[in-house]
Amino acid sequence: MKPRSTAEIRSLFLNFFASKEHAVIRGASLVPENDPTVLFTTAGMHPLVPYLLGEPHPAGKRVCDVQLCVRTGDIDEVGDASHLTLFEMLGNWSFGDYFKKEAIEMSYEFLTSEKYLGIEKEKLAVTCFEGDSDAPKDTESAEYWKAIGMPEERIGWLPKAKNWWGPAGQTGPCGPDTEMFYWVGEGTPPKGSNPANDEANWLEIWNDVFMQYNKNDDGTFTPLKQQNVDTGMGLERVAQVLQGVSSVYETDAFVALMEAVLPKGSIEMPKGSDLETMVMRHARIATDHIKAATFMAADSVEPSNVDQGYIMRRLIRRAIRSLRYLYVERVKDFDQTLYTSKIVSAVIDEYGSHYAVLQKKKDRILAVLEQEEKQFKKTLTEGAKQFEKIMEKSGDKIEGTDVFHLYDTYGFPIELTKELAEEQGKKIDEQGFTKAFEAHQALSRAGAEKKFSGGLADHSAETTKLHTATHLLNQALRTVLGNDVWQKGSNITAERLRFDFSYPEKMTPEQIKKVEDLVNEAINADEPISFTVMSVDEAKESGAIGVFDSKYGDSVKVYSMGAFSKEICGGPHVARTGMLGSFQIKKEEASSAGVRRIKATVSGGPLDIEMAEER
Repeated sequence: MKPRSTAEIRSLFLNFFASKEHAVIRGASLVPENDPTVLFTTAGMHPLVPYLLGEPHPAGKRVCDVQLCVRTGDIDEVGDASHLTLFEMLGNWSFGDYFKKEAIEMSYEFLTSEKYLGIEKEKLAVTCFEGDSDAPKDTESAEYWKAIGMPEERIGWLPKAKNWWGPAGQTGPCGPDTEMFYWVGEGTPPKGSNPANDEANWLEIWNDVFMQYNKNDDGTFTPLKQQNVDTGMGLERVAQVLQGVSSVYETDAFVALMEAVLPKGSIEMPKGSDLETMVMRHARIATDHIKAATFMAADSVEPSNVDQGYIMRRLIRRAIRSLRYLYVERVKDFDQTLYTSKIVSAVIDEYGSHYAVLQKKKDRILAVLEQEEKQFKKTLTEGAKQFEKIMEKSGDKIEGTDVFHLYDTYGFPIELTKELAEEQGKKIDEQGFTKAFEAHQALSRAGAEKKFSGGLADHSAETTKLHTATHLLNQALRTVLGNDVWQKGSNITAERLRFDFSYPEKMTPEQIKKVEDLVNEAINADEPISFTVMSVDEAKESGAIGVFDSKYGDSVKVYSMGAFSKEICGGPHVARTGMLGSFQIKKEEASSAGVRRIKATVSGGPLDIEMAEER
C-alpha cells in the first residue's frame, strides 16, 4: 500500500473516474439551495437528488465530485479518532447508466490497483444488505464481489440500519448499499472475520449505494424507473488508512491545524495518562469545530440564534470552551487573547489551494470568527456573575434547572459549572440537568421536524409549483425595483415559498401589489417552460439571471418561462406557468442588513402537473 497525501488521494480519485468517462463536476454549496429538509449539505447525494429522480444532468449520465459535508448528529463524538463535523466526500455517480456490477468493479480497481490506492486485498472486506419486508436480500452485489476475488468469508450481511442509504429528506430515492472496510486490527484478519461479526477491527472507507427504490409519503417503497449509483468515500478516513496513523487528526491535512491549537510541548502530559486523553480530545474538538466554522463563513453563514447560524455559533463556542480547558490556567490573559485567528489561518493555508474561496474571503472569515470569540468570552464573563448568584442561593447541590440555565443562556458547559462548583465544595444535579436538556431537545426537534419538511427532495406538485414561482417572483422584483435586485436565498416547503433578495428599504404596498400582479400576469399567459443546457459563459451572454456561478460546473441548465424569465437553476419546474394557479404575497419584511424577505403562496392549478423538458 502506498502512502498518499490527502491532496493526492483527492486528485487520484477524480482522475480515475474521469478515465472511466465520468465528468468531473464541482461540489455544491454547504448550504443547500432551495432545500429546507436539512440545514447543511450532509451527503454527496443531497445536491443531486433531482438527477437521481430522472432530471437530466447537464454533464451527462456519469459524474464524479468532491463534496464538502457537515453532520452534527454525533457532535458529542467529535474528539475521538474518526468523527468530524465537516469532511470531504469523494463520490462517483451513475444516473440511469451503469449499475451494481460496474460500480463494484470500479471501486475494487481504485482501491487495489498499484496505480491508484494499492490497498492489500487481504485487508479488505465488504458488507451487503441482508433484506427485509421492504426489499430482498442483495445477493446480486455479493455475487459480483465474489466474481472479482472477494472471499465469501469477508462478505458480511447487515440490516437496513447499516446497509441502506437515503432518502435525503422524508421521501425520495434510496436503496441498498455495499460498504467497503479496511482491517485496523492487530496483524492480519483471522479466518471468518468481517465487519458484520467483528465490527471493532474494520474501518469503513467507501460506500456504494444502489438507488433502486423511491420512499413514498406513506412509508412504502416502490422501484425507481431509473436505477442509479451513488458512492461516498470519506477522504479523511482513507488518508488515515493510507498514511498508517491512528486517527484522522494525525493525517497530513491536520498536522498544521493541530499545531495551531496545541503547539508541541505547550502542555506537559505523561504518555497514556488521563490528562493526555483529555487534552487531545479538547485539541481535536477545537481543531474540528474551527475548521468547520471557517468553511461555513466562506459560504456566507454568520453566527446567529437560528438555522445554519445557530449551528455555526454552537461550533465556535464549543471550540472556545475547549481552548479554555487547554489554556485558561496556563495563559494569564486568556480572555484577551484571540485564538481563532491562528487556527483559521492554518485552515486557509492548508485548504486554500483547492478551495480558492477561502483565500478570497479570508478577511471576512477572520472578522466573523474573531467577533464571535470576543462576544462569547464576554458572555462567559456575564455567566460567571450569574453563577455566583446561583451559588449564594444553593445548598450543597446546584439544582439541575440552574445548571441548564447557565448552559442555555450563558453557554456554560456542564463540565465548567461542575468544575467551578467543586472548587467551592458543592456538587451539581446532573440528572436534573439531563432532564431539562432532554426536554429542550424534544421541543427543538419537534420544531425542526415541522419546519424542515419538503424541499427539492420533495417533488410534490405544490413544492414544484412554488419552486417555479420563485423564478417569476425574482424577475418581477427586478422589473419593479430595478436590476440591482439579486436573489440572496430561498426556502421552500409544500405550503409556502420564502425568497430573500437584496434591497435597501421596505417595499411600498404599491410595489408589492405591482410585483404580485406581474407574476399573476405571467401565470395567466400560460407561458411554456423549458430548459437548455449551456456553458456558464453562454448563460450569461443569453441574459440568464444567476448569482451562484461558483456552485455550477462547466455546463448549467437555463430555464426559460416564455419571454418573462430566464434563469440558471437545477429544477424541478412545471411545464407551463398556467399550472401555478394564482400567486399571493403574504408578507414582506427585513431579513438582514440590505436584504428583504418575501413569503408567498400559490393556490389552485392542477394537482397532476407536467414537468418542464429540454428544448
